[in-house]
Amino acid sequence: MLCFTRQDPRFLQETGDLSPLRLAAPTPQPGRERLRHLVIGSPEGVRATINLLHVLTYAEQMTWSQLITIPRSGILITPEQGEVFSLLRRDRPVD
Repeated sequence: MLCFTRQDPRFLQETGDLSPLRLAAPTPQPGRERLRHLVIGSPEGVRATINLLHVLTYAEQMTWSQLITIPRSGILITPEQGEVFSLLRRDRPVD
């Protein structure tokens, strides 16, 4: 999966440079499907969600990547052929 850090089409037309950030997507084990979760929010909100998924025994904290700062230009994610996505928007209380 590629994650582009330049989203503005005018920028892409002018430079043609996409500067992709390649995210590791190793091949899943036989008989298993690889799902990728993307949690976007404040650093505190992302960490809280990762902690909650750990408490629910859904995902170990150490299996998540380090936090990656999204640049002002935004991000553009290009999926693999045939992939789909669903977005869940949910508010969480802030202390």
